[in-house]
Amino acid sequence: MDATAAGIRLASAVVAPLIKKLLRTEGAGAGLVDRPRRISSYVSWREKRDLDAADLRKLADHLVREALRAPGERPLPPGEEAGVAAALAATLHALGDLALSDVEAVRLGPEAFARRLRAAAPHPGLSRDAELFHDRLVELACLHILDFFTQRSTFVAATLVEQSQLHAETIAKVDELLKRLPRQDGRDTAFEERYLSYVARRHSSLTIFGLDLEPGSSRWPLDAAYVSLTARAAEAGGPEGTRNPAPRFLPAERLFAEHDRVLLRGDAGSGKTTLIQWLAVSAAGGPGRGVIPYVLPLRTLTRHGERLPAPRDFLAGTPLAGEAPEGWESRVLRDGRALLLVDGIDEIPEDERDGARDWLADLITAHPHNRWLVTSRPSAVRRGWLSGEAFTEVTLDPMNPANVRAFIERWHTAAAVPEGYADLLQDSVRSKPDLARLATNPLLCGLICALHRERRGFLPTGRKELYAAALSMLLHRRDRERGLRRPCIAEEPQLQLLQRLAHWLVRNGRTEMDRSRAEALIADGLPAVPAAGVLGDARAVFAYFLERTGLLRAPTVDTVQFVHRTFQDFLGARAALDEGGVDELALHADDDQWEDVIRMAVAQGRPRERTQIIRALLDRGTNRAVLLAYASLQYAAELDPALRAEAETAVRHLLPPRSEQEAEELGRTGPLVLELLADPATADEHEALMALAAAGQTLSERAIPYLAGFRASASDRVRAALVSMWVRFDTREYAREVIERLDPAPAALRIGSDDEADALHAFERRPGLYFTEGVSYRALSELCSRVQVPYLSLNVSDIRDLDFLRGQTSLAQLEIVRCTGLTDVTGLRGLPVEAARLHVSAPGLHDVIASWTCLRSLALYTDLPWSAGGLSSEAGLESLLLDAPTVDVTGLGRHAGLRVLNLGHRWRPAGAADWAELARLERLELLSVPAEVLEGLADHVRLPSLRTLRPYGDDELSPRLAERLAERFPNAEIDPYGMVYEQ
Repeated sequence: MDATAAGIRLASAVVAPLIKKLLRTEGAGAGLVDRPRRISSYVSWREKRDLDAADLRKLADHLVREALRAPGERPLPPGEEAGVAAALAATLHALGDLALSDVEAVRLGPEAFARRLRAAAPHPGLSRDAELFHDRLVELACLHILDFFTQRSTFVAATLVEQSQLHAETIAKVDELLKRLPRQDGRDTAFEERYLSYVARRHSSLTIFGLDLEPGSSRWPLDAAYVSLTARAAEAGGPEGTRNPAPRFLPAERLFAEHDRVLLRGDAGSGKTTLIQWLAVSAAGGPGRGVIPYVLPLRTLTRHGERLPAPRDFLAGTPLAGEAPEGWESRVLRDGRALLLVDGIDEIPEDERDGARDWLADLITAHPHNRWLVTSRPSAVRRGWLSGEAFTEVTLDPMNPANVRAFIERWHTAAAVPEGYADLLQDSVRSKPDLARLATNPLLCGLICALHRERRGFLPTGRKELYAAALSMLLHRRDRERGLRRPCIAEEPQLQLLQRLAHWLVRNGRTEMDRSRAEALIADGLPAVPAAGVLGDARAVFAYFLERTGLLRAPTVDTVQFVHRTFQDFLGARAALDEGGVDELALHADDDQWEDVIRMAVAQGRPRERTQIIRALLDRGTNRAVLLAYASLQYAAELDPALRAEAETAVRHLLPPRSEQEAEELGRTGPLVLELLADPATADEHEALMALAAAGQTLSERAIPYLAGFRASASDRVRAALVSMWVRFDTREYAREVIERLDPAPAALRIGSDDEADALHAFERRPGLYFTEGVSYRALSELCSRVQVPYLSLNVSDIRDLDFLRGQTSLAQLEIVRCTGLTDVTGLRGLPVEAARLHVSAPGLHDVIASWTCLRSLALYTDLPWSAGGLSSEAGLESLLLDAPTVDVTGLGRHAGLRVLNLGHRWRPAGAADWAELARLERLELLSVPAEVLEGLADHVRLPSLRTLRPYGDDELSPRLAERLAERFPNAEIDPYGMVYEQ
């Protein structure tokens, strides 16, 4: 028989009155006088004796009868009712013996309270089913007893008093504990100050390659050295009101202003690691408890094949390892304050990269609200490699001519080079195309500067010659020219030993090795290079290379690496040639880590070796191998013409490129590819876009005439791509040959520097201009004095007035956003503006807009009160958005042609007159108002043309209000805003 259901179906209306008779009532108060308030003080047979034993038995009998009357299977065998009732009465009588307060009883809960009550009562002596039935009735009674307690005024007051006392005791104990333990947040803050100071010092300087400076002075301050490079990300849209499907460009150091997770691609020496240093130092110098940067060089973290670090190991390898408060890294990640700078996905072996991606994914899943930058060479990982983790892919563009000029000036200033050298080098870079192309890479530009100084103005022109000269400078000439009394060792023996280290790193997919392994490799090579013996044993030779050549560096006391990957690849290629490893080179044609090694092998090889390498690449036949063969042609000073033609024919099968990535890989082979790209006169849109992507990657001024052939393209996408190429070439020449002669002119030409503004003079068609941070008031003003524009967008925070717009008689569209310093807008008065989007709160704006008689569309976001009466009565307004603290709609009704009206989320009607103004807008098709005014709208306004009603607010409309609106505006769809419009 199932007794578990007994009493479950008894209604509270039956049980509650019976239980209430057990307990006496009491007046209000906390009951503090008679403490503790035991349950015995509440029962009716104690102090007041409202019940005696007979009454208690009658109550138990009644409760048993009601329980047995409940529907369902009978829970009790016949004849046991009296026994259960007697046992129940005895159990309930034990309430007077419990040493519990009412508060403690409620805290126990009904089941535990029932167990305490049964334990205090005599054993019932019932059968199993009868005992189960008795126990369920006791639990039911206890449930209602506790409910009775919670309804007493004395219980509520007493509970509050007890909670207050417990809180006071807890606070006292916690305070005492805190006196004994240092505060965690204080420990975190103190450590963060130390850590940020370390980061700022550790990453605040760069090495000036190859300079013979005083000890300790060969460091280049980062803030003086850093040149702002451009990062390129493909996006679907440009400034509001324009269509710009071309890649979007922004300063690399501002990546995190727009993205939280970035995969940054860049060639060797392009400045990826320098950018990481800049971001780390910038974060470390931020005000207050802000962003905490973690610099995570993968080449160091995985040099022994170790697992990538958990947060607690982020500081491994730094002097502060083990000093952080327990769990500090996890707290930083949990709070979303971390900036994780993961450097060099390409510098770990290819078979370890999927594991690195899983490591990133796990960290991001656990700590999603932080910011991430991951760097890689362009071809090391496929497109979309981190798209599953919502990473934005951007490419670090090479330095443009303005960057190169700035770099050369800063380098010579930092190195205290005699006056005249910088100007001489600037002339050489301008006049020698091959040198100019090399100088677009920051590392190579630094080498060019160093060689130019060391050689007193004489420079090699090719990449191979540049590296060879740099090695000569680093290995041999420095000590000799300084006249140091050291053992004399020729250049070639040094190269023989160093290339062993480079070859081991290349073969093992590493950029860093243990010091012990480096010494072992040198020891193995010393018998074959006796000239190096003058320096001593392998340990002494290694110390010489590390301390004197400047070609190696030790990131930690027990590791070593080349100062840059470029030297490793150059020497690795030299070793491969010496060992006859042509087949090995071709075998790795599809491995991105071998790409520069193969190119440098072609550059350094003898004619027979070059032929073998290029032939092996062509025979391999993969797209990458063919591209590499073609790219290597520029390094082959002597090559069989038939083989050269075969390579050119093979690469034609890859044309036109199928994707932007293929096009960029093709373009990086150099200006030779220009002869193979699509004819601008006959190319369709896809062919043209792929050709532009390839030509832009050549970075050769020879590409400008080719690109200019697309100026009259009918495709918006092609013309937008042409505009986006501007940052890669000489600013003035590209402006003159391409930008100013586009037909039609750019709808919104982005100008982000004074160089760009100063380069523009005579457009064949009037352009739209989009000014961003980085343009000075002077450059902006001078350009607007030369050029009439139909569209202008200003996003420049430090301008104070708009006087430079006086006389812009063609200005039809105007956008002003984030011009936070703007205080004077009188320069806009009387302009023929037809459409405006303004985030402006400057005095006088009301009068300026009143002077716009041609105005058709206005979107105004302001902190000032606004009155529609200030709109020109001559303006044929069709669209109006007013987001202001208060909006006076008086006079709005005279603009009967309005079709779109948005009064902002803060608007409230002042009275019936405001509703009358809206009712006059008989052509209105879209209306946006706060949800709070919809009742009044339905009461006072009829708009027969209304098609869309957009209330602000997330709350659903009540059915009654929705029905009223549907009746009032039968042709309108209600389409709520999901969130409040923000300025």
